[in-house]
Amino acid sequence: MSLPVVALVGRPNVGKSALFNRLVGEHEAIVSEEAGTTRDRHFARAEWAGHHFWLVDTGGLVEDSNVPMDVEIRKQVLQAIDEADLLLFVADARVGVHPSDARVVDLLRASGKPFLLVANKVDNAQSSDFYEFYRLNAGDPIPVSAANGTNSGDLLDEITQRLPAQEEDVPEALRVAVIGRPNVGKSSFVNRLLGEERLVVTDVAGTTRDSIDTPMKYHGRDLIFVDTAGLRRQSKIDDGVEFYSSLRTRRAIEGADICVLMIDAVLGLENQDLKIATLAWEAGRGLIMIVNKWDLKEKDDKTADKFKKEAIEKVPYLAFVPWIFTSALTGQRVTRVLDTIVEVEAEWRKRIPTSQVNDTLETLVQRLQPPQAAGREVRLLYGTQVQSAPPTIAIFGNNPDAVAEHYIRYLHNGFRAAHGFTGAPLRIVMRHKNAPDTDHRRVRE
Repeated sequence: MSLPVVALVGRPNVGKSALFNRLVGEHEAIVSEEAGTTRDRHFARAEWAGHHFWLVDTGGLVEDSNVPMDVEIRKQVLQAIDEADLLLFVADARVGVHPSDARVVDLLRASGKPFLLVANKVDNAQSSDFYEFYRLNAGDPIPVSAANGTNSGDLLDEITQRLPAQEEDVPEALRVAVIGRPNVGKSSFVNRLLGEERLVVTDVAGTTRDSIDTPMKYHGRDLIFVDTAGLRRQSKIDDGVEFYSSLRTRRAIEGADICVLMIDAVLGLENQDLKIATLAWEAGRGLIMIVNKWDLKEKDDKTADKFKKEAIEKVPYLAFVPWIFTSALTGQRVTRVLDTIVEVEAEWRKRIPTSQVNDTLETLVQRLQPPQAAGREVRLLYGTQVQSAPPTIAIFGNNPDAVAEHYIRYLHNGFRAAHGFTGAPLRIVMRHKNAPDTDHRRVRE
């Protein structure tokens, strides 16, 4: 059973994103005094009293505006309304009833969807500032304060009472972060995968400011695609909203299972692409490299191999990562990414039996003995996989600190050759045979 969807709607700057953060319990959405900061539908999973649901933050509705961004935002809000099971109409109690509020109520009534009227910015639970919202004839207004949490629990109670019954065990979805520099086509790529215009796409670089969670189901598996704001070089990041967008992107990488790094085929591989890849790899996330806009690239039958070779020469671990050359515009090879995501997740979560780990270790040691340190014998005794997601293999010996880095890389390459781990950062740690689990050294991949 899919989770129900609850969407927040209202005019700009009434505190929808702040309320979204309060209900989710984390600072997921960017909150700014600048009207129009939220441009896309922003999904996050919420839980209250054993009930799970998707909470959706939307951009502010602006009536009678022909500004292209306002038109796009309105399209997104209308689609969010269409998909929601329950709507939260958020109004500003400090401002009072605004003419636009009545038009939003008319829109919600026309949708036929159930909705709750939420009067935000009521900091004092005894305040009567929200009473005038009864004029909207939209039900009893629920006074809350997103800033200090006043009555947020009561609002969550009202929400869960109106949600359909759910299965008790809600499986965790696979989180896939779509990362890369600005304007490489991340939102277009996600839209193509979903078969609909779920995210705002314009020619303006940086249209996506937040990390946008978008759920889908593939072969019975729940996936969440996180379309992130593009990461610029640190020197090009301004204060304010763009700074926090960059921060959200880094947090999206940390919270993901698999990262899909998109590169612009026309501009080619740049140092910033490699830095973003390293952020994901060092965070222990599965990684897939997507070269987008391949339809615009001048190429022959050797261009793709040359592209990969040049990247691997700069960053050797990219030899262990799947590469897919796509076009979000034409759809070329886009659906192949879904199968690759499932395959990389299996490799990322793979566990090798201890007997196989030791067979591989014995083969590698027989082929090449570890270099002996001056006056110190170096013997590798046994190994075991101590972790998956990402896979981590511990090798126990008598002098782990004396094992040379190049020999650890040899072991790393040998275990990859034997067991794959494609797209997953494989970590080899050296431990003393009598040392506690915390005593280890990690390979540099």
